[in-house]
Amino acid sequence: MTLTIRPAQTGDEGLIVSFVAALAAYEKLSHEATASEADIARDLFGADPKVFCEIAEWDGRPVGFALWFYTYSTFQGRHGIWLEDLYVEPALRGKGLGKALLGHLAQRCVAEGLGRFEWWVLNWNEPSIAFYQAQGGVMQDEWTKVRVEGADLIKLGTP
Repeated sequence: MTLTIRPAQTGDEGLIVSFVAALAAYEKLSHEATASEADIARDLFGADPKVFCEIAEWDGRPVGFALWFYTYSTFQGRHGIWLEDLYVEPALRGKGLGKALLGHLAQRCVAEGLGRFEWWVLNWNEPSIAFYQAQGGVMQDEWTKVRVEGADLIKLGTP
């Protein structure tokens, strides 16, 4: 059995949407997963992509992904990576694929001299919390996430 991690490419849009749907179902957030293949094509494979994706393949079959983008810390004066989504098919969890995807992005951080590698984890998701802690992840509970969306975003963005 072999693991390969490759950059997502044009034609992977349906695969990525299916991984996002499976992740959303696991996180009990399917009602929030509205991205289409066209959205993924535009944002990952358009003229000036701002988001990136790695596909994990087990014996040549896509079985997981990591979707990420660059951030910036004014405190460090350096870019970092924000991991938006990490997903491995349930049947293959525990075989090191998630760790390999994290390690792949951590290697990118080191190679590019980036200062941070960060992501969210749902508070109830104890298996993922334990996994991330085993990889050296430190839970940052001194910050509260803030989100503005929908009508409130339009109201805030209207002069």
